[in-house]
Amino acid sequence: MSQVISQQIESAYQEKFAASARLYERGCSLFPSGVTHDGRFLQPFPIYVERTQGSKKQTVDGHEIIDYWMGHGALLLGHGHPAVVEAVQRQVQRGTHPGACHELELEWGEQIRDLVPSAEMLRFTNSGTEATLMALRVARIFSGKTKVVKFAGHFHGWHDALAPAAAPPHTSGDYSTPGVTDGVFGDLVIILQNDLDSLARAIDEHDPACVILEGNGSRWGVVPIREEFLRGVRRLTAEKNVIFIHDEVVTGFRVDPGGFQRYCGVTPDLTSLAKVLAGGLPGGCLVGRAELLQVLAFDNPLGKKMKHPGTYNANPISAAAGVAALKVVATGDACRAANETAKKIRAGINDVFHRKGANWVAYGDFSAIKIHPDYDGPRPESDSFIPFENDYQKLDREFDRRLSHAFRCAMLLGGVDWMGWSGSTSLAHSDADVDRTLAAFSETIDMLRADGLIE
Repeated sequence: MSQVISQQIESAYQEKFAASARLYERGCSLFPSGVTHDGRFLQPFPIYVERTQGSKKQTVDGHEIIDYWMGHGALLLGHGHPAVVEAVQRQVQRGTHPGACHELELEWGEQIRDLVPSAEMLRFTNSGTEATLMALRVARIFSGKTKVVKFAGHFHGWHDALAPAAAPPHTSGDYSTPGVTDGVFGDLVIILQNDLDSLARAIDEHDPACVILEGNGSRWGVVPIREEFLRGVRRLTAEKNVIFIHDEVVTGFRVDPGGFQRYCGVTPDLTSLAKVLAGGLPGGCLVGRAELLQVLAFDNPLGKKMKHPGTYNANPISAAAGVAALKVVATGDACRAANETAKKIRAGINDVFHRKGANWVAYGDFSAIKIHPDYDGPRPESDSFIPFENDYQKLDREFDRRLSHAFRCAMLLGGVDWMGWSGSTSLAHSDADVDRTLAAFSETIDMLRADGLIE
């Protein structure tokens, strides 16, 4: 036994998911650390899934698991929503890649324009990372400037220009990132969230091409922002004539059919979108002011054309899924249901922690649930509660790696796949799922205590 997590939890986990362990051995001979996404790495091994439906996924071992990854946030409607499945099956028969324009891309684009306040024009990409990369290049071409202001802890994809400072620790101020050159890093100005004075000073000192901000706070609200701050960022950037990019890859269509910007009544200059946008298939886009997006046009007024190929941009399979998904999203029912379910779970988990005497706390906004396993402050009295008075240093921090792996393994033993210390709900999650999830949290606290990982 490797003892990478804890004795009793690991023993039970090895026994329950033995088929996954065998597949992981094959994965380790193919992929670095045996996985194809950093977030899927788990010790002693990750689970392998063979089918999904609704709020559930079934492992190769035959175990049904309630899913709170939801396709890394993409599956607001749940796995295998009938409208999406039908649309994709129909389009596969018609063609997967015509290498040409097609009517579905028009319908998809028109739906986005109808829902998102900032979407005067748009261009499709294949991912959120590509969308934020495009946003920076558009801002630089249009403004003629190079520097970018971003907030510590905000994740905008894994490309060089925005990868630094996307995760803790934040204590040293050293955000050097392996593989990112000093020259690229030199164009990045990193400031603290929820501090408009700091933003104003950064703009005045560095004269940036743009300011970019993630949805409703760092990594789906680990450190939340409120409407007043987003409005303040919009006001400052407008007053100082700086392009404001709102990265709604996660929050777009999920917190509200029009994203966090519509919820707050704010219209940014550019918005990056992905995840829910394509109904669970690969797809992203950049939307924004028409004059900015014109830098992608041939013979544009600036005389500087941004090159943008992309083999699978707006491919008809992703477009079909996106059109079907956004028709459901537009009603608002999916957002309301997912948000309400997450609220129930946050309250229920906090009750579990209180009854168990665990110094853990749950918080979050909309359909996100965040867990902080090292909290000794006042207990939540409402769903708007934010631990540590929203101190980013205390909220956005690294937790003990052994505890983190043991926690997720214990939750899987209880039939719940929690995404690290976070979870996202969907239209498909039921009250029965909520009850089973709360039971899994209760059992997990007991298992972690039995193995001496928490007091």
